[in-house]
This record gives sequence, structure tokens and C-alpha cells, in this order.
Amino acid sequence: MKVINGENLILGRLASYIAKQVLLGEEITLVNCEKIMVSGDKKQIFAKHKQKQQRGHPRWGPFTPRRPDSFVKRSIRGMVPRKKTRGRDALKKIKCYVGVPNEFKDAQLETLEKINVQKIPNLKYVTVGDICKILGGKWQQK
Repeated sequence: MKVINGENLILGRLASYIAKQVLLGEEITLVNCEKIMVSGDKKQIFAKHKQKQQRGHPRWGPFTPRRPDSFVKRSIRGMVPRKKTRGRDALKKIKCYVGVPNEFKDAQLETLEKINVQKIPNLKYVTVGDICKILGGKWQQK
């Protein structure tokens, strides 16, 4: 089982990496989901997600996640073939957490240097935690 620290990692690249590893049979635990970065202009990102949230009906959906851990897991779900049993089984192998839970305090946290936000030339980025706060998410750090 891999425990990945999501701090300062780019969401799309991280999601594709995790989707590939899970489809190969690896179990992945992702911590610090609120510190994962989304690259792009802050105003455009906020407007896109607000519009996505307002598109749905509050009772019938489509529903948009407002907690950082479910937001990230939803992004990973988009890169896995979930209508096949292989994809459904792969999604069960992913665990996402806000902060670092007590059971992983002593674990060796893996950091992925290839997908760090410092590697991109663009200086514009937003954290997943900021996006979720704009959407109305309320969570507590563990």
C-alpha cells in the first residue's frame, strides 16, 4: 500500500497517476487532499466550479462534492472505467483524507516530485481546499 502526500501536487496529473496505479492493482491512500493544487487562473476556476454546482438541482442532482477528499476522489473517478467491474474494483482501492490521520502519522509518506506544482512555468494555481470553501464545503482537519 502506498501513502501519498498530496501537498503541492497538481490535481490532474496526480489523478491520472493514481488511476493507473490502482488499475494495475496497487492500493493507494492519499493524505492532505486540501493542499492539492489546480493550475490556472483563480477567477476562471472558481467560476467554472460555481457554474457546475448551480447546474444541478439540490434534490435530484447532478451533485458536486464540497469536501476536498471527495472532490479529489471524484476527479480520480473520471479517469477510471467505472462501468466495468475492473474499474469499480479499482475505485475501492483508493482512500482519500483531509489532513494526515493518526494511523498514518508514522507511515512513510511518498512525495511525487514529477508532478509538483513547482515544475510548471505557470505561477497561477489554487488549492482544492479554496475551491471547496467557495462551493460551501465545511470540514475539519484531523
